[in-house]
Amino acid sequence: MTDKELLELAAKAAALERTKGGYINDRFMPVNWNPLKDASDTLSLIVRLELSIEYHDGYVIVETKDGGSVSQELGHNPFDATRRAIVRAAAEIGKGMK
Repeated sequence: MTDKELLELAAKAAALERTKGGYINDRFMPVNWNPLKDASDTLSLIVRLELSIEYHDGYVIVETKDGGSVSQELGHNPFDATRRAIVRAAAEIGKGMK
């Protein structure tokens, strides 16, 4: 899945509307939103979607409140890996939404 597809599905899960210029948040304000790069956007996903994060043996594991989980190898940049795992978990939630 491409980063664009991940972000679109994660935005859907977080109830953000996509526009030509980016996203509109729940206060109908335009936002430059990219939780793959911006930790505050990632934190918003964690809180909105009630995600749980754990670290084990060089992996980050993100669990969703419905019992799903995503794991990501930490590699050389654990911050990037953690953000990506969170966005992947949010995208899985977005996939399941109608």
